[in-house]
Amino acid sequence: MASQDQGHSYRAGEVKGQAEEKSNQMMGSMGDKARAAKDKTTETAQSARDKTNETAQETKEKTKSGAQAAKEKSSDTAHKAAEKAHEGKEKTSGIFQQTGEQVKHVAQKTADAVKSTFGMAKNDDEDRDEYDTPTGFKVRD
Repeated sequence: MASQDQGHSYRAGEVKGQAEEKSNQMMGSMGDKARAAKDKTTETAQSARDKTNETAQETKEKTKSGAQAAKEKSSDTAHKAAEKAHEGKEKTSGIFQQTGEQVKHVAQKTADAVKSTFGMAKNDDEDRDEYDTPTGFKVRD
C-alpha cells in the first residue's frame, strides 16, 4: 500500500507540475497579449498625437497664409486709394486753375467794360471787337 500511496503522490505531483506549467503558459500568453494590446494602444495614441500635430501645423500655415493674403490685399487697397487721392488732387488742381483763369478773364473784361462805359478806355482798347459783359452791356474789344 505504501507503494500505492507513493504512486498516487507521484501522480499528484506530476499533475500539479503539469497544472503549474499550463498555468505558466497561460500567464505568459496573457502577458504577451497584454503587452501586444499595450503596444497597439501606444501606437494608436502616438498616431493620434502625430495627426493632431500635423493638423495643427496645417491650420497654422493656412492661418498664416490667409493673414498674409489679407495683408497684401489691404496694402493693395491702400495703394489704390492713395493713387485715387492723388488723381483727385491733380484734377481738382486743374479745375481750380481753370476757374481762376476764367475769373481773371471775366474780371478784366468787366474792368474794360466799366472803363469803356465811363470813357476811360485807352485808345488801343477801341480797336477790339464787341463782346457781352456779365452786366449785359455790349463792349467793344
